[in-house]
Amino acid sequence: MGSAGEPVMSNIEEKLALLPDSPGVYLMKNAQGKIIYVGKAVVLKNRVRQYFQNTKSHSPKVRVMVSHIADFETIMTGSEVEALILECNLIKKHRPRYNISLKDDKTYPYVKVTLADEYPRVMLTRRILKDGARYFGPYTNVGAVHESLKLLRRLFPMRTCKHMDVDRPCLEYHIKRCLAPCVGLADADEYRDMVRSVCLFLEGRTDEVEKALETRMEAAAGNLQFELAARLRDQLKAVRRVAEKQNIVTGYGDQDAVGMARSGLGVCVQVFLVRAGKMVGREHFLLSGSEAESDEALLSAFLKQYYYRAAFIPKEILLPCPIEEQAVIEEWLTTRKGARVSLLLPQRGQKHEIVQMAEANAEKYLADEAARIRTATSQTEGAVEELGRALGLAKKPWRMECFDISHIQGAETVASMVVFEGGVPKKSDYRRFKIKSAEGKPDDFLSMREVTTRRYGKDEVENMPDLIVIDGGLGQLGSALSIIRGAGHTTPVIGLAKQFELIFVEGTNEPVELPRHSQALYLMQRIRDEAHRFAITYHRKLRGKRNLVSVLDHVEGVGPARRKALWAHFGTLAKIKEATVDELAAVKGMTRPTAQAVYNFFAVQKNME
Repeated sequence: MGSAGEPVMSNIEEKLALLPDSPGVYLMKNAQGKIIYVGKAVVLKNRVRQYFQNTKSHSPKVRVMVSHIADFETIMTGSEVEALILECNLIKKHRPRYNISLKDDKTYPYVKVTLADEYPRVMLTRRILKDGARYFGPYTNVGAVHESLKLLRRLFPMRTCKHMDVDRPCLEYHIKRCLAPCVGLADADEYRDMVRSVCLFLEGRTDEVEKALETRMEAAAGNLQFELAARLRDQLKAVRRVAEKQNIVTGYGDQDAVGMARSGLGVCVQVFLVRAGKMVGREHFLLSGSEAESDEALLSAFLKQYYYRAAFIPKEILLPCPIEEQAVIEEWLTTRKGARVSLLLPQRGQKHEIVQMAEANAEKYLADEAARIRTATSQTEGAVEELGRALGLAKKPWRMECFDISHIQGAETVASMVVFEGGVPKKSDYRRFKIKSAEGKPDDFLSMREVTTRRYGKDEVENMPDLIVIDGGLGQLGSALSIIRGAGHTTPVIGLAKQFELIFVEGTNEPVELPRHSQALYLMQRIRDEAHRFAITYHRKLRGKRNLVSVLDHVEGVGPARRKALWAHFGTLAKIKEATVDELAAVKGMTRPTAQAVYNFFAVQKNME
């Protein structure tokens, strides 16, 4: 199609005339057949025609979308609720460009309790399957999920291993983190009670967990099962410590309180999770495609996408503003939960206060994110500009390449080249060099001449940087300049002294001293440290290979080909020392007698140590 307001194509006009009066879903497609928008309608005929009639009344976003529509498709459903469910499915599947969507919604983690197993375990997952398991989430902070799992494993000694076919219990059993069901040491009833407590804990129902643990503890003590009673007592204390950190906010009941905030960064939605009257957690979500949408449309889109994948739906959802589709969303959520779900707009009292709290936290998240971006910018792009001014460069050094030399008394001399663009490492452009000219003698100047010759020795150099940084003083700088200027390159070159971070520039012996605590100084330190790290890593790898060669020279039957094969297979000398005869014999080119000889050689060394 052309721009907004132009006549639609004839095939679209024909389809518009045939639209049904039933509820359903419509899919807008561009000229390449890609779905760019998915929507639902109570009456498809009325809703779809609106897009192509009086386009001047549409929002700018809708006008742009309509200008790209080359075709559309409709799917009829039996009710508006069915249309809503189908709409959620299609948005998740196709991720259309013009729909409001949760950013990175495919990556949200869940906590999974494998209830279908005889002895369930708790784990993190990013996929919800119909496998009989219980899921909790979604969560936005994977680090917090890992911490929650660690806490659960300290509180409840459930198994963590994937497989149960073992001969003896592992370390987890001996440190009292598992009841060892794998070898039949766990009581099935006790394990089921523990799983039930874990699910209640994940639901936020710590009161019920406490009551269940207290009942089981008293019963165990009454039956003279003092070891079990002591374990339950410790679990009870730990659960109570966790419960003390949860604040009572709305009395009794399960609720989600939703707050929303806007800024130049976009839209953030904060969800406060209240279970049995206690705040048990919160999650934040960012919405994309939200710039020109109303708060009502944003909130409606969020509710549909969030609760489509939510593992738990509370009986009340507290909203900051009304939504147009309230009745149909309530009906859909009630069907999903199997019990009445209400969308409420509280005006006063505790429920209103928690919604305000959620909104305040959404605003704070956006403010913190803006501050983080400002800080990151000052440390990267700002630092680049500051460095350019300090060095008097005509052009800001957007791309910088830094070189460092590493060796031990001239042995295994290597050089590293690290690249920063816009103050950020670009690791795909890193290079490392094995120096040949200075092998066997410690000569940093000769090494620097070789590496700069290999990088800049030609007239035409790909990706020529804006600034070349040499890790070293005037001597290393002079060595590099003789090669770079000799090849006809005019790129600024500086030397970074290891002591005091003084910068030596071409044409003067007086160094430039960057202000302490300046972002330019911190940037130079990061570049220098990264070049040093990269060089040391390569040097250690080559030194490990050399040590392997010298050691294996004493093993009968191991020549250059087998040495190379052993190194390629194991990677380090330590791993070769730890290998069994079978593992050594499995290496390509090795024989059983040679493997035995290698094994015996290192076994003798161990006995002598």
